[in-house]
Amino acid sequence: MRPLQSAGDEVPAVGSILERVQIDHTVIDVIVVDERERRPIGRPYLTVAIDVYSRCIVGMVVTLEAPSAVSVGLCLAHAATDKRPWLEGLGIEAGWPMCGKPRLLYLDNASEFKSEALRRGCEQHGIELAYRPLGRPHYGGIVERLIGTAMKQIHELPGTTFSNPSERGRYDSNRKAALTLRELEKWMTLAVTNYHGTIHSTLGQTPAGRWAEGVAATGLPAVASNPTAFLVDFLPVVRRTLTRTGFVIDHVHYFSNALKPWISRRETLGPFLIRRDPRDISRIWVLEPEGAHYVEVPYRTMANPSVSLWEHRHALARLHERGVAQVDEAALFRTIEQMREIANSALKITKRTRREAERRNASTPRRAGTPARLLPPEAAAEQAPDTPADAAQVPVFDQIEQW
Repeated sequence: MRPLQSAGDEVPAVGSILERVQIDHTVIDVIVVDERERRPIGRPYLTVAIDVYSRCIVGMVVTLEAPSAVSVGLCLAHAATDKRPWLEGLGIEAGWPMCGKPRLLYLDNASEFKSEALRRGCEQHGIELAYRPLGRPHYGGIVERLIGTAMKQIHELPGTTFSNPSERGRYDSNRKAALTLRELEKWMTLAVTNYHGTIHSTLGQTPAGRWAEGVAATGLPAVASNPTAFLVDFLPVVRRTLTRTGFVIDHVHYFSNALKPWISRRETLGPFLIRRDPRDISRIWVLEPEGAHYVEVPYRTMANPSVSLWEHRHALARLHERGVAQVDEAALFRTIEQMREIANSALKITKRTRREAERRNASTPRRAGTPARLLPPEAAAEQAPDTPADAAQVPVFDQIEQW
């Protein structure tokens, strides 16, 4: 991991696609609504990755979760894999051929960009990490200008919050909100594909054309053939010692027959490195002692529902509030089920509970499939019905030409 340096304090030049990819987050200036009642649930977040050479957007995540190491992993998984199955899942007929593993990932100094999960994942896939020099904001200007331009176009959507209260004026963002998270994701995807076909003033050509030239010069970039396995390499890390009944993480037990050979010699083994997806903790991935590959290990009690880490922590806090000193797994999942029943049966659903329900819908129901959102969905997945919001005009990011 190193900062990029160059003579004369100039940002180093790049000569090929994916030689350097910048990545950053922002909160999106629009309020989205839930799928069921189409009532406002707040502003989502955007994580975006841009190829510096071609100015193409190679990865994008739209989520209700605050920026984290998982956001970075999802964005990298989106960037490194073929996007055609994902586009089909969204019901979009558009081309987005830009994909591949970055050779160097260029980041700011936020904590989620310095996690062990990201460092180990990049090491495993041969991706170099570099950080923006402190006090030199122009080093990350490309991705930040992209985000700034995108937000200007977002201000045309119903439910926009604009950039500040004075610009918003008397516009009622909550009342005007109309797009669900999925609809916003579809809108942004179409906007990105349109942008790739517009002339970029700095390049003197379209980003798509520049990308095609890069592919012709260096060949197709290396892509991740297994999106799920690639994402696992970037999930948050925990370490636990193996017991006779498997692993215990935050009062939840995990077991698989694949652990039996290790259980017999567990006294000679140290703590295991484990990856866990905070959006769905119903399974973990355990790195084998030799360090060659991960083994997927589910709940020991398979009847337990898929839950997110934030649900788990909320339930744990609720139990502690009740004075429960010794928390057991059964009580924990009973509390989670009770919390879900309250949220589902409430006559007047608040903004917070609607947001929590939408987060759960977006992240936890895909136990048998691939991780949500940015990994290829099942072929039989139902498409959301068309709504007037789907017909919202998709702008061309023409202002990006000023980079």
